Amino acid sequence: MQLSKSKVNPNLKRQIHNLLYQVIADIKDTKEAKEFVESFLTKTEVDMASRRLGIAYYLSKGRTYANIKNNLAVSSATVSSIAEQMRAQKGTQIALNKINANEWADKWAEKISKLVKGMGNKSKGGSRS
Repeated sequence: MQLSKSKVNPNLKRQIHNLLYQVIADIKDTKEAKEFVESFLTKTEVDMASRRLGIAYYLSKGRTYANIKNNLAVSSATVSSIAEQMRAQKGTQIALNKINANEWADKWAEKISKLVKGMGNKSKGGSRS
């Protein structure tokens, strides 16, 4: 799809942008998100957005520009652009906070699961006579 050179009425543009943001906010899970994104974006657009998020993620983890450039097959200029965006705009930080919260939750869910399994094994062992 190409954007027309004709301008959309600013009020209508704001309304349809808000509609998009509301749909994104209402998506419940990864499966739904995948279906939505893959229905509305081309494979190239999904890949570009994913790489941009990957760059921000790896920068937040302290990876070097060279490492990111080589692993994600992006240019140094792209890495630099994302780094600047991270400093100037809060949207990327919102995404990184969500990623970090999920990583934290996954880590603790695994620890709790191991603890519960360990407690189950102790009670089984203690009941034998």
